[in-house]
Amino acid sequence: MGINVSSAFDSGNIRLVSIQGSEIELEIVADKDSDFYQWFHFRLTGGRGQELTLRITNAGGAAYPDGWPGYKAVMSIDREDWTRIDATSYDDGVLTIKLVPESDSIFLAYFAPYSMERHLDLVTTVAALPGVDYEVLGKTIDGQDMDLLVMGEGDLNVWLYARQHPGECMAEWWMEGALEKLTDPDDPVARKLLAECRFHIVPNMNPDGSKRGHLRTNAVGTNLNREWNNPSADKSPEVLMVRGRMDETGVDFAMDVHGDEAIPANFLAGFEGIPSLTEEQQGLFDKFGDTLQRITPDFQTSKGYEIAAPGEANMSMSTTQLAERYGAISMTLEMPFKDNEDLPDPVYGWSTERSKYLAHHCLDALHALLPDLKARKAGK
Repeated sequence: MGINVSSAFDSGNIRLVSIQGSEIELEIVADKDSDFYQWFHFRLTGGRGQELTLRITNAGGAAYPDGWPGYKAVMSIDREDWTRIDATSYDDGVLTIKLVPESDSIFLAYFAPYSMERHLDLVTTVAALPGVDYEVLGKTIDGQDMDLLVMGEGDLNVWLYARQHPGECMAEWWMEGALEKLTDPDDPVARKLLAECRFHIVPNMNPDGSKRGHLRTNAVGTNLNREWNNPSADKSPEVLMVRGRMDETGVDFAMDVHGDEAIPANFLAGFEGIPSLTEEQQGLFDKFGDTLQRITPDFQTSKGYEIAAPGEANMSMSTTQLAERYGAISMTLEMPFKDNEDLPDPVYGWSTERSKYLAHHCLDALHALLPDLKARKAGK
């Protein structure tokens, strides 16, 4: 059996350049109608027991080349357990992965994938539970359903949405963890949250990009997180649908879940710089972050993005748009493709399970913020 490379499956992405003995040259394919690329996911067959060297030769031109130094690719035999490949290195624009496969069929990826099949299993399972309402908000450009799950009986409108950038699939692992906690009838925090809040949950904002194996855009090359000020049916129907429903419900608290290629930490990005920013609004955002940091060592507040100056917020992004449009306490949660360097795991790095645990901790932090959110809503 000869060595073979394939990616013609859900979220697959790679282009085979050449195979010369044990040396395999590859390229990542850019998102359709876009220059963005960094996500890869492919199957390697026929290499059991051989010392192989894989070179992704166009890594230097990726969307975030600063994401490669210190990064370790992930590998799986069963597509369930994804471990880091320690012999991953980046030099002179080339990402090199060296390994000896234990099986004649293995999968490699930028991060543990979250397939659309698993997405459908998650949504179907949760939608069947008591107290959960399910709705299709509409169709994507490729004709996929935009799934919305709604639960809770309270007055606070909470929106959780993930994976505007489809290659950041740790965001949907986070969402799986959040849904597991919220639907656990024995979890006292979940019971309290559901009594005080009405949760509106979009597990995947970008089904088309997810299935196509894109890093950052939808079926027509649109970066959805730059469309929230003026979404359109032809370029960003996903945002148009979700923001339209938000206009109907209002938003008191919102979390947009992402992954960051370069920064080896979990952190929040806020809405500093919006025109209507108030001390109360900023104070509650800060309190949430401080609370989350106390709850888990997998979160910190010292590393993150540069804060926008007063009046200079990018209003095309969801977090700033929601804070301005609804007065919401909104935030972007970023998780690493690499690891949390303050609490590293040499085998798994930042992983699916850690993403799910962080979701639990975020909901614990939201529970701690409930009295402030309720008082704020009552005072409006």
